[in-house]
Amino acid sequence: MAFQFHFDMDIEVENHCAWKPKQGMPFDLEQCAYGFYNAYGGRIGFSIRRDYCRKNKYTNQLICKLLVCNKEGFQKVDKRDPLAKNPRAETRTGCEAQLYVKLDEGIGKFVVTDFKEKHNHDLVSLECAHMLPSQRKISATQAIELDLAA
Repeated sequence: MAFQFHFDMDIEVENHCAWKPKQGMPFDLEQCAYGFYNAYGGRIGFSIRRDYCRKNKYTNQLICKLLVCNKEGFQKVDKRDPLAKNPRAETRTGCEAQLYVKLDEGIGKFVVTDFKEKHNHDLVSLECAHMLPSQRKISATQAIELDLAA
C-alpha cells in the first residue's frame, strides 16, 4: 500500500502553515504520518527515518512512533579493522528535529504529541532534495521497467 502526498506548489516556502506539522494534528495511520513528515522534510530540505516504536504487547498494535531527521544521533564505533582502506564517513550530527505520534484510542487516530523543527546542520536546497535517502522514489512504471531489464 503506497501513500502519496502532493502539495500545491503555489504555496510560498515562507507561508508553510498548511504543510507544517503541528501538535495535535491527527493521522488515520502511522504511514500517513510518515508520508506527511517525509513530504515536509522534502520541502524543507532534509531526509527522515523511523527511529523508535512501541507496540501493545498483547495485541501487537502500534502505540507510538518516533520519526527523526536522518542526521539524528551519532554513528556507532566502527567494529571493522581500524586500518580499513575506505572507512565510512560520519553522516550524523546529533540533530534533534523529530515528530512523535501516539495512538489516541479515543478517536482511533495517531496524533502528533511532540514536534521539534530545529536542525543543527545545513539543509539541502530544493533542487537537490530529491536525492536525499527518504526522498528517492521511483514510479510503478520505472519499477516494472527495472524488473524487465534484470
